[in-house]
Amino acid sequence: MDLSELTAYASEKYQIREEHKWADFPGFSVLCHPQTGKWIALLMRQWDTESGTEIERCDLKCGSNALVQDAKSYLAPPIRMHGSKWISVAFDSRTERETVCALFDSAIRLNAPQGYTIVLASQLPSGEGSYQDTALPFAGSSYQPHRENMPERLREMRRLFEYGRESEESRARNFYRQAVFMQDYEDDVPWSGEFVRYFPTYRDLTTRQLRGYFTWRSGVRKGQFQPIAASAAYIYIYELLNGVGASSPEDALRKLLAFERGFLDSGIGDRRMRVNLRRWMLEYAVVNDLPPEIAREYIDLELTARDEAIAVLRKPDVCSDDAAFSALCVFGGKKLAQSPVIALDPLRGKHLFAESWRAASAYRWEEKKLFSLCFGEKKTRRWYPLSNAVYYEQRRSADRDYMLNECRSYRCRAGLWTVRAFDALSFDKARFQGFLHETDARLRRYLKTGRYLRENPADEWADIYIDAVIEADRKAQAEASRPKIEIDLSGLERIRRDAAGTRDSLLTEDETEDQEEAAVPDETKAPSDLPLDDVQIRILRSLLRGEDAAAIMTVNRMMPSIAADFLNEALYDEIGDTVVVCEDDRLMLVEDYREDLTVLLGGSEHGGA
Repeated sequence: MDLSELTAYASEKYQIREEHKWADFPGFSVLCHPQTGKWIALLMRQWDTESGTEIERCDLKCGSNALVQDAKSYLAPPIRMHGSKWISVAFDSRTERETVCALFDSAIRLNAPQGYTIVLASQLPSGEGSYQDTALPFAGSSYQPHRENMPERLREMRRLFEYGRESEESRARNFYRQAVFMQDYEDDVPWSGEFVRYFPTYRDLTTRQLRGYFTWRSGVRKGQFQPIAASAAYIYIYELLNGVGASSPEDALRKLLAFERGFLDSGIGDRRMRVNLRRWMLEYAVVNDLPPEIAREYIDLELTARDEAIAVLRKPDVCSDDAAFSALCVFGGKKLAQSPVIALDPLRGKHLFAESWRAASAYRWEEKKLFSLCFGEKKTRRWYPLSNAVYYEQRRSADRDYMLNECRSYRCRAGLWTVRAFDALSFDKARFQGFLHETDARLRRYLKTGRYLRENPADEWADIYIDAVIEADRKAQAEASRPKIEIDLSGLERIRRDAAGTRDSLLTEDETEDQEEAAVPDETKAPSDLPLDDVQIRILRSLLRGEDAAAIMTVNRMMPSIAADFLNEALYDEIGDTVVVCEDDRLMLVEDYREDLTVLLGGSEHGGA
């Protein structure tokens, strides 16, 4: 026996639908008591990658004495639930259908409400207001039966209902057939009263409730969102998921989004409806093979944030500091964003956190990188799209591969869907939180922020990577604090010319004659392709001869350090390195380039041609 047989039994005998309540844990679902709505079974499906099969288990609230009375190998204490009334059932080739169904019957009886319903045959209305139009009260209520006029259109819709085996598929098929028939119907009877039902369909509404629903729906289609029972609003969602009231799958999604904004954003409905709606919109987009960029517009924002954060943390080296820190916050919580490290200097703080993750992520422990240790690897499991909605699959889905984003993809083969993604059940939250706590603690002490955290010895494995980042930051801060001297080489020539003009105006006649004598250039000129003037050539030739060029620079009012910068800049394209150095205001030639310089100047070391 497998779990699908149990859910079919619950549906056929008790009209109980399997409910998938957790988007993060699609392998988990529940069966609720049809009267109290309380859980009586927790269903668990988990994909075993080694065997390539799905492991199925169920925690059932049928009384622990079943373990004694039915000493079966597939019965055991509960796995997830707690309490003396719960047991666990393993579903495999050993599991006996008769025994499990009997235990489920016991669960129904054990969890039944402490009360009863009295319905007298004489109270049931006859004629056009059939028994389907009357809600049966609990004993002690002030309910009085009444007859309701039924428009012919509603009467025809009721006739479309096919009785027989009450299964999930037949219920969805009946709903789809009736929804298509009623897709253009409007009424003018306002909705009133309460209505609570799991997986509601038209069949669950009285005639007056039906008329109120279709009146309300007419307003919604005009953009008028009035209050109505949440269970009735679900019927409108189910219609759109089945393509009723929409011209295309894209149009259905637009109208579902309009419903979210007009109905849920206005405060009507409940939080659970929003979670379901976002999940269904994504599943609807995938099943209808809409482009991934369209599907991503409707995906649950929390799911989007998690997938995007995982993608960043997998490859932190190609992401900005801001993106990496935001990804850490997705799984680290708001306390990380409120760290005094960030408050002190947001840009520097985010950089230090991001660099710490990058540094630790580059190493392996037991052949696994930090990301894999914290988040595991992608896993493939069965996927049941729209399984907790009233949805009729008109045709089997074609084989396809669907890539939603870097971290999540879907595959359909022979009508069966699987999803490949990072499973939250595999996350090592303790390791990840430990890394963040250790990083925060050490960065607070390094930056002297105050409000220090106590470090955990169990997380000391991360210290070597955090400390390396701290040391790199310390060196960068020291380098940034050094004064920077910037020389505008383009202005030096102008300064030199201005200084020469000032010099000429101050020289005496004798000094001018001495300068003219000292400034007589050599007859030998450097090749025209060298960007050197006569004075620079004379300096270089002087250095080649082993002479002190101080006199030339004094006469021409040149600072030795600036003269060296000019010469090295001019010769860099030819030699590619420093040729002249200045030490204690004296120019000296780098001996390694003496021969190269001689060739460039076109003569011997003594200056001859």
